[in-house]
Amino acid sequence: MIRFSYKAVSKEGQPADGIIEAADRKSAISLLAQRGQFALELEETSGPVDDSAPVAVVPPSGGPVFASGRISSREVLLITEQLTAALRAGLPVLQALQIISQQQSKPAVRSMLDHLAQSVRSGQSLSEAMTEYPKVFPPLYSSMVSVGETGGILEETLQQLVRIQSREHKIQSSFRNASAYPVFVLAVGFVSVVAILVWILPRLIEALGIEPSALPLPTRMLMGLSHFILYYGWLMAGLLVAGGYFFFRWKRKPSGLLQWDLFKLKLPLLGSVLRTLSVGRFARTLGSLTKCGIPILEALGVVRDTLGNEVLAQQIDHVCQEVRAGSDLARPLGQSGLFDPLLVQIVSIGEQTGKLDEMLLQAAETFDEQADSVLQRYMSLVPSILILLLAAVIFFLIAATLLPVIGMDLSVFG
Repeated sequence: MIRFSYKAVSKEGQPADGIIEAADRKSAISLLAQRGQFALELEETSGPVDDSAPVAVVPPSGGPVFASGRISSREVLLITEQLTAALRAGLPVLQALQIISQQQSKPAVRSMLDHLAQSVRSGQSLSEAMTEYPKVFPPLYSSMVSVGETGGILEETLQQLVRIQSREHKIQSSFRNASAYPVFVLAVGFVSVVAILVWILPRLIEALGIEPSALPLPTRMLMGLSHFILYYGWLMAGLLVAGGYFFFRWKRKPSGLLQWDLFKLKLPLLGSVLRTLSVGRFARTLGSLTKCGIPILEALGVVRDTLGNEVLAQQIDHVCQEVRAGSDLARPLGQSGLFDPLLVQIVSIGEQTGKLDEMLLQAAETFDEQADSVLQRYMSLVPSILILLLAAVIFFLIAATLLPVIGMDLSVFG
């Protein structure tokens, strides 16, 4: 183990120093990163150690790294948090990028940060360098960074980005959690139904030796479905694959995407969830952009791509046309009927008082709480409904399977 003396800053900008033990320089930087500290100076030392200084030991960081080339939204959020902390501590952008790059264990993230640092060193702005990674840094991100660089408020705009990204990450995690259980229930139900139709029911009827014409109507229906699956299952699978292929091709078209998003908004449970989430996203994003000084028309152009629904996005396009023609923002929003009346009133009051950004950001907290409540109800209701439907299907299958057995028993005792 090698001893290193270090000077670092925390995420809150507080200075720190001490002694750290690690197998190499990279391992020492990694340990400091785990503590939430950014190394400013790191020097190997062999002199006496102050017992009061913090000492830590970290194992070697070598070994194979199993990581994909894709950079997740969670990793972008962590990078933004680290960059914000480094700028708050007074570090230049170039040095901050270099330090953050050294602390990354994923090759794809480290390579991207090195490229950003190289671009900044060659004279590009950070926002210009980020536009080379559109899948990692969406237009909202690069636009806010550009405004922060132009106005000298990069730290503040990055803090706004952290809030937006944190909210989006929470929504994505909630949707994944909400869909995991229903998908599991559907998968188990599908396997159970196929097993009963293909294996259990035919063998039971064969063992009973009952003529098909003498079977009860529900059993004859299931036997017909069983024979169809056995003899034409490959055809059904092919039709499903072809249907899925053409569905995704249709959804990629502008007209198909518009119809699909409109259909989702009209669904009884999911539509309410999506609409509430979009309202909160609209308020937070537009409030953050206008607070950073981005003109309203440019801000609306960025917001439209963050709503996640083409129907709402096209309505924002219409709002932009009305605002460009001299209208206020609240009137076309209210006329659409797609946005919450409370949001429309807040926008109207914000325009009248000149505090649109502040009111939108305050309202975003309320809309986020409302969205969390709606999403929680969705997570509670959907699995329960699916379980009830699955129970009804399984009950029908079991009843239809047992009816011949019950009929034979009654005939024997009769």
